[in-house]
Amino acid sequence: MSAAAPASSWSGPEILPPPGLADLDTHPGDTARFRAYRKDLISALHRGFHEGADIDALIHGHAALIDTLLTLIWSQRGLADVRGLCLAAVGGYGRGELHPGSDIDILILAEPEAESAHADTISGFVTFLWDIGLEVGHSVRSLEDCLHEARNDITIATTLFEARHLSGSGILFNRFRQAMQPERLWDSRAFYAAKLAEQQARHRRFGETAYRLEPNVKEGPGGLRDIQMIGWVSKRHFAAERLQELVERGFLREGEYLDLVEGQRFLWKVRFALHMLTGRREDRLLFDLQRALASTFGFTDQHQNLGVEQFMQRYFRTISDLQRLNELLLQHFNEAILQDPGTLREPRRIHQRFQVRGGYLELVHDQVFMIYPPALLEAFHLLQSHPEVVGVRASTIRLIRAHRHLIDGQFRRNPVCRNLFMAILRAPQGVTTVLRRMNRYGVLGAYIPAFGRIIGRMQYDLFHAFTVDEHTLNVVRNARRLFIPEFRHELPLASGIAEGIERPERLLLAALFHDIAKGRGGDHSELGALDALHFCQHHGVSEEDAALVAWLVRSHLLMSLTAQRKDISDPDVVLAFAREVRSRERLDLLYLLTIADIRGTNPELWNNWKDSLLQTLYHATLGVLERGLETPPDPEEQIGQTCSEALELLAHRGLNEEAVEAIWDEFEVEYFVRHSADEIAWHTRALAGLKDDDLPLVLVRHETARGSTEIFVYAEDHPRLFARITTSLTQLGLDIVDARIITTHGGHTLDTFLVLESMGHAVEPGFRVDEIRETLRERLLDPRDDNLAVSRALPRRLKHFNVDTQIEFTPGTQGASTRMRVRALDRPGLLSTIGCVFAEQGINVSTARISTAGEQAEDLFLLANGDGEALTSEQQAALRTELLEEI
Repeated sequence: MSAAAPASSWSGPEILPPPGLADLDTHPGDTARFRAYRKDLISALHRGFHEGADIDALIHGHAALIDTLLTLIWSQRGLADVRGLCLAAVGGYGRGELHPGSDIDILILAEPEAESAHADTISGFVTFLWDIGLEVGHSVRSLEDCLHEARNDITIATTLFEARHLSGSGILFNRFRQAMQPERLWDSRAFYAAKLAEQQARHRRFGETAYRLEPNVKEGPGGLRDIQMIGWVSKRHFAAERLQELVERGFLREGEYLDLVEGQRFLWKVRFALHMLTGRREDRLLFDLQRALASTFGFTDQHQNLGVEQFMQRYFRTISDLQRLNELLLQHFNEAILQDPGTLREPRRIHQRFQVRGGYLELVHDQVFMIYPPALLEAFHLLQSHPEVVGVRASTIRLIRAHRHLIDGQFRRNPVCRNLFMAILRAPQGVTTVLRRMNRYGVLGAYIPAFGRIIGRMQYDLFHAFTVDEHTLNVVRNARRLFIPEFRHELPLASGIAEGIERPERLLLAALFHDIAKGRGGDHSELGALDALHFCQHHGVSEEDAALVAWLVRSHLLMSLTAQRKDISDPDVVLAFAREVRSRERLDLLYLLTIADIRGTNPELWNNWKDSLLQTLYHATLGVLERGLETPPDPEEQIGQTCSEALELLAHRGLNEEAVEAIWDEFEVEYFVRHSADEIAWHTRALAGLKDDDLPLVLVRHETARGSTEIFVYAEDHPRLFARITTSLTQLGLDIVDARIITTHGGHTLDTFLVLESMGHAVEPGFRVDEIRETLRERLLDPRDDNLAVSRALPRRLKHFNVDTQIEFTPGTQGASTRMRVRALDRPGLLSTIGCVFAEQGINVSTARISTAGEQAEDLFLLANGDGEALTSEQQAALRTELLEEI
């Protein structure tokens, strides 16, 4: 069942079936002619779509023409008049719906004697359908087989419920229809419960990150399958043949039915275009297809708004509307099918304007919102204070949506409304759940118009897995979660900090507004800060707190960028960050907001490495703030403290200070600045008593306090050493996130690489650690092995993004170095390629910080020339030219 009534034939003068059907009638079994007709039919569908043919006519007309083709072939095979045989369309084809690449699902209903007598002919019929290019899903079953399968499998039952006679024994098909009456096979409650569980499982699966980036138009939440779900339940429980009958029964209003029809038609168009563009059944909005679809639907790039982003916003808003209608109808079905009628008779009054019926909140009468508009917010605040209430009744959802026009300027200026909204944010429970519900019902976007503009907005990249509104509410959820004791184990430091935060609503306001200006043009952080400031000032927030919220919005990327793209072992970097932050309170709130933001952008982005970076920056900055911004850290004092701690660790391992000092005498001062006491002790223990024959030394610690796997290489320095190490690690399937390259006075390297597996976690101990250590040592032992090619293929998704390579040079923090930043497509072997260019140009690397955001890599290097000096302008130009050629 679909929202629109099936059409039995093509309609509209512009849609004509391809010629040649009569020719097929006189050439039975001519595979080439039938295949050519099938191709002409697909071409006619494509032509009709491009010429603006009605999508209903295309979908139902395609099914009607396939009906004609199948019945012709069935007849030519001599099966039409066989007693005990019947050909039926089932599934989507049974509903009369066929997209260009859809499976053509058929049931060959056969009595045992007829199946046995005509088995070869039936097999030849199915084979011929495949030979002429029809994607057929078929089954040959007796009536008893159908009943058995339908009783045991809800999916098969649903497919068979939609069976439609094509050819053959009408008597047998009528017996089948009588036997397959839904009420004879599945109890109404059991059927509904099974289909509901099926939908919930599908939503969980297709709601995962990968499907959000490339949603499935058929199976995803709010997709075509959700509409079919409504149709199946309607047919089973209410014997409705058309969804419009739900209007007549009072489950849908006429406007909602029209929204459902328009939503289905849009999704049909998208699915039709997907099949047309790919030449196959493809229901995923893959990245390489999204741009083509946007163009097909007439969307063009505009300032700050790509055509593909406009198209995807239309898509996401459509499925959001369909999800809301699905929720509304399922609640009706719950009441009609599952709930005890007795629970619906007597409502329980919980407020002068609201009552609870059957566990759901409802208005005491339909005029409440007209009489008292603030009740539009009051309803959601009541849900927070009554956790036993499971939701809002469908009738009240309708009234909320019907009265959204009351949320105007006067409403927003009303002190009662402002106090209610702040009370929602300050509530001890249910904040995120209620905000999501407000967004679903259109209240949040109406109350904060700027939020309304980001609803359904996506960014065409691999970094942001959610639409902006969904991401924003994820960030609010993550921030709120830090204050809930049962989640303390997830992020102990952040949760401990949250315990000491006064007025948590300041953090939630910053989360709510941090991306609110996306797509508006200009700096979204600055524009969002102004929105946040005005909102706070109008909602009773003190001037001091309003300024703090605005600063958090303006600076919400500061900590993330500093931790991931700068060398936070450099005291000057930490000092500069501390001067931006200025106070412990701002540091605490920014740290919490940064964690919530990263975790809410893409679940795959957060890992122990990022956690450790932010913790390191937090603690280092806290130390600076406690010491005082006017008293910068003394490098010699810091080095002395680190060395003392390392000596203590080594003493426990039996190394005396004299032996340690002999090793350390070979090290540059920079080594002690850039390594922790634990790392220094680990390296020193390995170097104690080391002989030249033991080189190269390769150490691997599978997981460290830095949240990654640490690889230490001590070897004779070589111009191509960095390139060979990075190539070997890349070939091993590892992602390098940090590299510290230091040369001793005696010409040996002290190279430390922090790596993660491709899925973002540290290396597992055991075999994998041994494999990394032995493979890397073998590569370094053979000076002739200069095979620096990386064989890892470019992931499919990356192929569809064009990232312009950008190279920037700035002076290093010390006069004898140059900082180089490279932005490029994050392809396998990128770091190895850059390392090879360094070797060719005689460039020495002291630091590499690797950062990836979706499809884009942003790598930072601290470089010096062969003389140990900063790169000259000529050297920078030569390096830029070669890198652009190689990358």
